Amino acid sequence: MPRLAAALRGLAVAAVALMTVAVLPSSASAGAEAHPPARPKEFVALGDVDPTIIQEMRYVTPHNFVGVPVDGYRRPKCLLTRDAAWALHRAQRSFLERGLSLKVYDCYRPQRAVDHFVRWAKDLGDQRLKAEFYPRVDKTRLFDDGYIAAKSGHSRGSTLDVTLVRLPAVPTRPYVPGEPLTPCYGPKAGRFPDNSLDMGTGFDCFDTLAHTLDPRIHGRQLKHRLLLKNGLERAGFVNLPEEWWHYTFKPETFPDTYFDFPVQ
Repeated sequence: MPRLAAALRGLAVAAVALMTVAVLPSSASAGAEAHPPARPKEFVALGDVDPTIIQEMRYVTPHNFVGVPVDGYRRPKCLLTRDAAWALHRAQRSFLERGLSLKVYDCYRPQRAVDHFVRWAKDLGDQRLKAEFYPRVDKTRLFDDGYIAAKSGHSRGSTLDVTLVRLPAVPTRPYVPGEPLTPCYGPKAGRFPDNSLDMGTGFDCFDTLAHTLDPRIHGRQLKHRLLLKNGLERAGFVNLPEEWWHYTFKPETFPDTYFDFPVQ
């Protein structure tokens, strides 16, 4: 399969970007953190299942809507339940045949990270990255509009945030804290540079334009969203209609359990 071989060679030279156990209560003591909860055996590192999938784990960096590295992310590593990881591997093989690769932005998310998002959303004075991630949304609306919630499917281990990259992949340049910000919904050339296909908005864009089938999205942008959606659906993933990047493998290994072990 010459195209598959070429795609694998492209990935070999591309730099990978920097990137229950019951949930511990948010008031867990410092002593408990000396012995953080262990990763269940049903979770695996995506890189061990498919090292060709690009990982650009945003929440271990300050380039996210919070503006700082998020609690619980100690390494730029994608963790998923075993079933979800192998399903993503199957999808990746089909994309490699087309000269494309999947790229993940986030996978398993500890409950402590979700708690960090909630604390940040309540701090109305902290709007350091508003101009990029939520320029048209008042921060007082983040809970009511569904952008922030006290629980996330990511914490169950079968949900991920993902996009597509054309091979050979040119690594996304590092974000420089304090650099000028541009809206996540603007033209691709004006947004923060990302090596992914143009999906119409950047990742984690708090805007209705990020809805997967928003009627304002058309042409190549819609084609790219549907390419990602159709490929992942064939592998057993279900899209969240409000976020073109958000997919959950069904049936979930842990449909009712929210984990809090750190990503490490």
